[in-house]
Order: sequence, then structure tokens, then C-alpha cells
Amino acid sequence: MIGLLNIGSLLLGLVAWILPVIILTRYDKNNPKNWAAFSLASMSACAISLCFQLAYNYHLVKIEDWIALMDTAGAVVSAAAVLLIVTILLNAITIFVYRDKAAK
Repeated sequence: MIGLLNIGSLLLGLVAWILPVIILTRYDKNNPKNWAAFSLASMSACAISLCFQLAYNYHLVKIEDWIALMDTAGAVVSAAAVLLIVTILLNAITIFVYRDKAAK
């Protein structure tokens, strides 16, 4: 069951990237709909994905699997940083594209 945390983290990370791309590809100048909800869902998926990784690392500490923790810590930190940066950039682009239309 604990192994599902890694799969869930990967899937939610992909969702965090796919949602802003969907918003940007469906850009409609005259009718901006639900872009804020999609951006919020994207950021939430990113946050939950990172929480899953923290929970998995906590599990490794709890069962005292120090070798697994030492082997994966660097990759987990790098992947988490990439996930967070790309998610923020995609959502910032979405906000930049839609901000003027939402004000009108």
C-alpha cells in the first residue's frame, strides 16, 4: 500500500503539468472560463504530490531503511524541485495570459 504513494505522486505531478497546458491550448480571448479553477487544481495536485513524497520518506525513516533513503534522497529532492518550478511557471503563464480578460 505504501508503494502507491510513489505512483500517486507521479500521477498527480503529471496532472499538475497537464492542467495548465489544457487551459493554454483551449485559450479563448472572448470567453475565459474556469482558468482559475484549473490553476488552483494544478497547484493543489503539485502540493499533494509533494506531500506523498514526504509521507513515503517518513515511511522509510519509520522502518529504518536508511539505505533506500540515502539512495533516493537526492533524486527525490531534484524531482520535487523540477515539479514545483515547472508547475509554478506553467500557472504563471496561464495567469499572465488570462489576467486581462478576467478583469473585464
